[in-house]
Amino acid sequence: MSFSVREGEGLWQVRAAAAQAGELADLLVAAGANDAVAVVSLETNSCLDEEWRPLRPSLVAAALGVPCTVHPIGSWASGTIGLSDEILVMERGLLPRLFDGSWSPYELALVDVAPDVTPDQLDELALAIGTAGAGEPLLGRLGDCRIWFSGHDDCYVSLETRDPALPAALLARLPALLAGRALAEITGRIGLAEAEAPPVPEPGAWLAERLMAMAPHWIGAPADVTEELVVIGLAALPEPWRLGVPFPARADLVAALDVPRGNWRLTAAK
Repeated sequence: MSFSVREGEGLWQVRAAAAQAGELADLLVAAGANDAVAVVSLETNSCLDEEWRPLRPSLVAAALGVPCTVHPIGSWASGTIGLSDEILVMERGLLPRLFDGSWSPYELALVDVAPDVTPDQLDELALAIGTAGAGEPLLGRLGDCRIWFSGHDDCYVSLETRDPALPAALLARLPALLAGRALAEITGRIGLAEAEAPPVPEPGAWLAERLMAMAPHWIGAPADVTEELVVIGLAALPEPWRLGVPFPARADLVAALDVPRGNWRLTAAK
C-alpha cells in the first residue's frame, strides 16, 4: 500500500494504492459533496460487444441496471486523457451499484456535480478537464465541485477533495484492504466471493490521523501474516511513492491487526 497527501487552501490532494473503485465507492458516497456525479472517463476490457470491442460507458451502466443521463461530448474529446466520448450523470449513491465488483475499469474519472447540471455546464466541465496541464489540480477549475476521483488499472488512485475527512477515511481503508488480501492468500481464499473472505475491520480515523501528522508520504507492506495476526510495516518516504520503488530496509511503524479480536495497534518498529 502507498499513500501521499498534500493540503493547501482547503483542497486535499491524495495519491494512493492499491484499491479498486468498488472498494472505495462507499467513501465517495459518504463524503461531503454534491448529490450527483459525472463519470467523465470509463474504459474497460471487462465488458465487450459481440465483436470484442469495449462497450461505451452508457452501455456498461445499462448492463448493470444503473440509471443515468448520457451526455455526448463529441469527437473533439477522442483521445483526450481523462475523457470518454460521453459523460454519465447519476445519483452519487449509485456508485456502489456501478462498481459492484463484477467488472473492472482500467481508466476511470468522476467528479461530483449538482443533480440539475445542464448540458452546457457539462461541456464546460469537459473543456476544463481536457485542457488541464499534467499534474495540475483540477478542482480549482471545476466551480463548486468537491470531489475529483481518478483510477488507473483499478488499483492506483488519485483524489482531490474539499472534504477534510475523506483523505483520512481513504488512508484508514488501505491497511484493512492489505490485511484482507494477505489473509486471503494464506488461507487459500483468493477468488472466492467477498462474503467468504475473512472479515477485516478498519483501524479507524485515529491511525490515519496519526500517520498524516507524522509525514505526508507512506508505504506499507505485510511483515508477518498468520491466521491470528497481521503485521504491516509502515515507512515514511521523502516523496510520493512511485512504481518500482522498493520498501525501505527498515520500517518506521508497525500496524498490527489482532484478527480474532478485530483490534488494530500502531507501534514504533523495533
